[in-house]
Parts: sequence; structure tokens; C-alpha cells
Amino acid sequence: MVSLTQPVIDLFADNLPSMDEIKKLSEFVRSSEKNTISFKEQLESNMSRTGQKASLALGIGLFILGRNAEAAEKLDKGTDCKEKYLYLAYTFRRLLQFDKAIESLQKSLDFEADKLNVTLEKAAMYRHAEDFKAAEKELKACTNFENVSAEYHYQLGRLQEAEGLYEEATNNYKKALELAPNHQRALFHLAFRCDLSGNEEAAKDYYRQIAANSPVYVSALLNLAVLYEDSEQLDKATQCVDTVLANHPNHQRAILFKKDIESSKTMFYDEEKEKKKTRKSQILETPMSDFELSVRSRNCLKKMKIDTLGDLLNITETELLSYKNFGETSLREIKAILEPKGLFLGMALEDKQLASAEMTDEAAAEDYEEGLLNKPVDDLRLSVRARKCLQKLNIRSIGEITSKTDAELLGCKNFGVTSLNEVKTALGDLGLSLRNLD
Repeated sequence: MVSLTQPVIDLFADNLPSMDEIKKLSEFVRSSEKNTISFKEQLESNMSRTGQKASLALGIGLFILGRNAEAAEKLDKGTDCKEKYLYLAYTFRRLLQFDKAIESLQKSLDFEADKLNVTLEKAAMYRHAEDFKAAEKELKACTNFENVSAEYHYQLGRLQEAEGLYEEATNNYKKALELAPNHQRALFHLAFRCDLSGNEEAAKDYYRQIAANSPVYVSALLNLAVLYEDSEQLDKATQCVDTVLANHPNHQRAILFKKDIESSKTMFYDEEKEKKKTRKSQILETPMSDFELSVRSRNCLKKMKIDTLGDLLNITETELLSYKNFGETSLREIKAILEPKGLFLGMALEDKQLASAEMTDEAAAEDYEEGLLNKPVDDLRLSVRARKCLQKLNIRSIGEITSKTDAELLGCKNFGVTSLNEVKTALGDLGLSLRNLD
């Protein structure tokens, strides 16, 4: 991982820094919580300044910090120049105001903004707005930059990926990297496509390249950590997460993942069974925010309260398509996520129906209970402490737990009331309970 030294750039000086300098400043600010806090303090100390120049600088600073509504207000009052209209466009995109973003990009051309850059940004705006035809039109205007511009091939790849043309997208990401080996966004999306398609070794290699050439690319490091954990390279997974936490100590996903990895290092394993279960559990618990989805798909899933990959298995294709604004394009996006992992919409519902059909009489119910009691303790998904205590008591199956009383479990060192309640809740969910002497 490369270190990122503080750039000698003063956003609030008399003369506004160049676009490249602002980009470097932005990367530095976002590279750690410490840098973000320091920059926020600097911005706040300048917030009382007035005038068009000050408003422009403050608007860009607010954009860097993600305070988008405030940024749009300040930028609107800033000096008319290409920087104002470009950053207004970026801000409007974050606010999902795509028409205003396109209008701002067009205005930037009046102040000598780079035409190729503006056209490619327009294509990106249209893609985010899911107006793929308009995006294609903008990119067709740039075909003379084929095999010349890495950004052209990257934006073409992003559009093709949005349209479900994954092989073509992959080829364009590779072309972008041939032209600009350090194009981090192309490298990340190439890694992510390999990850989704099951080519984990290639994905690891691309994520490692990002980590080696970027200060702290959080998404790449956490994705790499997941792949390392899947292949039981726990020390390497820990190293990735520790790198994130060293710079972003309050990053919630990294904190939770760190706990999971530490638990994986200490818990008892039935190696084959646990490996399959852990892999499946991690896949199903993957948040939808980890996937590159269109704005429309993401908003629809959010409104439907579909937060994880597992949630998709409890809804059918028909139900998805019946939801307002969820069309065939969004459906293709969802299927492209599920299919490489051997999953499909409504899968959990089919499993439940199959299980229900098999249990048609009392004998089936008794067989089910017997099978339930013979299942390993690990199927209860208890905390590490509770599992260790059960291991000390030589309890391996759910049936063996139900043969114990509260007092017998509490008699084990470190097995407290919290662990007891955890066991009772897990058993209760299965319709079981501990032995009662009464």
C-alpha cells in the first residue's frame, strides 16, 4: 500500500487550485478519519467568508466532505468558471438531480472545460439515470478515442455492465488498464466482476494491485478480506481489515468483520461442515449495498426492505416485476448477482415448500424432530463463548443440549446467564427447550 503525503494545497487561498490539485486534496481528505476531521475544521474556520471566490472554494470543500445540499447552495453563489459547473454537476449527481447535472456539464464547456471529459461525464450521468440510449449516444461521439483514452474504455465498460453485457465490460476494463495501468476504478470494477463470476483468484490479484497502489481503498480491502477469509487465509484477512481500521477506526463494517475473523480463529470446527456453512452464511448475509446496482434497482430493493442476498431468496421473480419501477433491466441485474453463486429468486420459498410437502403425517414430524436433535451444536449459530463452554461439557449435538438443565449449564466456568439465555432462545426458535426437573 502506498502512503499518501499531505499535498501542499490550500483550497481557500486567493487563487483556486487546479482540478488535478483538488482531486489530490480530495483523495487525501478521504484517506483517513483524521484527515477528514482536520479538513472539516479548516472548512468550518472559513465558513464565515463571503464573496464569489470564497463561495466557490467552500462549495468544493463541502462536496469533498459529502455535504451535498450545502455544497450545491454555495457553488451556485460561486464565481462562474469550469470548476463551478463541473462540481455542481458532481453534486447534482449525488443528489440524483440528473437533469441539473447535465445542464451544469454543458455550461462548463462555455468556460473551456475539456470536451472529452465533459462528454464522458455526461455518459456517466445518463448511465446513473438509467437512460442508456442517451449514454450510448454520448460515447459514440468519443469513438475516435478508442485505444487512446483509458477513461473512454472505463465508461464504456460501466455502461455495458449496467446493460448486462459482462464479457464486453470486462474487455473494456482490461483495455483501460492497458492504456493506464493505475486506473483504480477500472481495476476495482474488473476485480468485482471476477469476484461475482466466481473467478476468486483473479479477483484477489486485482484487489491486491489496488491495495498496493492506493493509500486506503476501503471497498477493495474489505472485498479482498472476504476472499481471504473464504480461503481460510485469516491472517491476511485480518491484515486487510486492520489497514482499514488504522485509517478509519469507526468504520462499522470493518469493525464487525474484524470480530468475525477473530471468532473464526478461535471457534471449534467440524472442518468440512463448518467450511460449507460459513461460506453459505457469508454469501447470504452479504448486504445489497456491496453490489454495483443501478439507482433504480437499489431504491426499489430498499423500499421492499430487501437488505441482503438472502432476502432475495424469499421473493419470486413475479413479485419483483410487480413492484413499481422494477423492470426487466433491474431483474437482469439481480439475476447476474445470484446465478454465479448457484442461487435463484424464490429459492428459499421452494425449499420451504419441499420441506412442508415431505412432512405430511406424524411419522414425518417425528423423523424431523429426531433429525433436529441429531444436528450439531454449530447449527444453532451461538456466540464463541457459548460454543466453547458446550465444547468443554462435551456437548456436540442439539439433543445433548436439551438433556441438560439450566443449573448444569451454569455450572460450567464462563457460562453465564447471557449465554444461557442465548441457548434458550436458539432452542426456542426450533420449538425445543432445556430439560426441566419439575
